[in-house]
Amino acid sequence: MTNLFDLHGKGALVTGGNNGIGLAMAEALGAAGASVAIWGRNPDRNAEARDAITRQGGEAYSFDVDVSSESEVVEAFVATVEALGHVDAVFANAGVGALATPFGDMTTAEWRHIFAVNMDGVFWTFREAVNHMQPRGGGSLIVTSSVSADVGFPRGEHYAATKAGVRALIQGLAVEYGKHGIRANAIAPGWVVTGMTDGFITEDRFEAQVKPRIPAGRWGDPKDFAGIAVYLASDASAWHTGDTITIDGGYLKF
Repeated sequence: MTNLFDLHGKGALVTGGNNGIGLAMAEALGAAGASVAIWGRNPDRNAEARDAITRQGGEAYSFDVDVSSESEVVEAFVATVEALGHVDAVFANAGVGALATPFGDMTTAEWRHIFAVNMDGVFWTFREAVNHMQPRGGGSLIVTSSVSADVGFPRGEHYAATKAGVRALIQGLAVEYGKHGIRANAIAPGWVVTGMTDGFITEDRFEAQVKPRIPAGRWGDPKDFAGIAVYLASDASAWHTGDTITIDGGYLKF
């Protein structure tokens, strides 16, 4: 029987793929046989992520890209296609967060910074992706959303708004490009220990308030997203589109 999760011959791009959830997804894609391109802003971490995949026997490339720059996204996508030959799955995972400023004190610069990375970066990345995938007959678009789009998120309204916005984008892309063989889905992580959350997630007061609401009884680990990445890049998800897949240890159900 054909292995539906075999990614040999497929090219995958992971933005923000040099740490956290992005790195875990990139490593899993490489282990499943995909050729992987990693985009990130930190050259050293990019190289470390690339080397981690190649040490496991995978094929990987890294590109120094700030997704809040349209020109960098456009140029990097061209370079990625040249390196991989073709791109079959694009994980728009790069993102920034902020959880400190009361909404009434939030500056326009803060608001726009979050949107530049979390919304504009996804727009430009997916725009280049669909223009590459459509003539080839299809592909898979995946964006990293968040459960913050489902709950009130004080002092992080700008972040939550972008994570809700990319879900609407995904739904539109699924409908518009389904006839071209392009599927589009979102992954919504719950509370995961990453570089973005390190500063507060394990702080005693926060842990006491939030962790008891997670039925699984623990914080998420980036490796909890390895399997969903392989699934959404693979032929196993060929008829799965327009969806948001929540991986949160049951947090939203409690």
